[in-house]
Amino acid sequence: MTLSKRHQSILLAIILLNLISTWLHYTDNALFLSQYPGPDWFSPVGIFSAVAVMTPIGLFGYWCYSRQSLWLAYLSLSVYSITSVSSPGHYLFPMMAPMSLKMHSLIWLDAVAGLSLICFLLWSGVIAQEWRTTS
Repeated sequence: MTLSKRHQSILLAIILLNLISTWLHYTDNALFLSQYPGPDWFSPVGIFSAVAVMTPIGLFGYWCYSRQSLWLAYLSLSVYSITSVSSPGHYLFPMMAPMSLKMHSLIWLDAVAGLSLICFLLWSGVIAQEWRTTS
């Protein structure tokens, strides 16, 4: 049995939302690093490196899902979701100056995108149990 093309399209849309939101947020973070609260060891090179490493993991996860390798897809996409759902971590650090509306918006857009990916994975694995249809 094969996975629904509709489910693959939904996952692709969610991943594209994550790619766009993450690259926007991480680019803004790297360009305006001094304005974002975070650990002292953050650097623009580190920020771009993180998103450059994580992006292929997300794309690989989608590729695995579309090839019905669901357990590998679930693992890869769960790891990839960390890039988005970790964005509110900025609020764990003291703010030196108030963040702009743009910064807050990018943080929460990224977080919501990551949560939508996690919700899809939970739906696919726990509720729909799609892994059973491909066994």
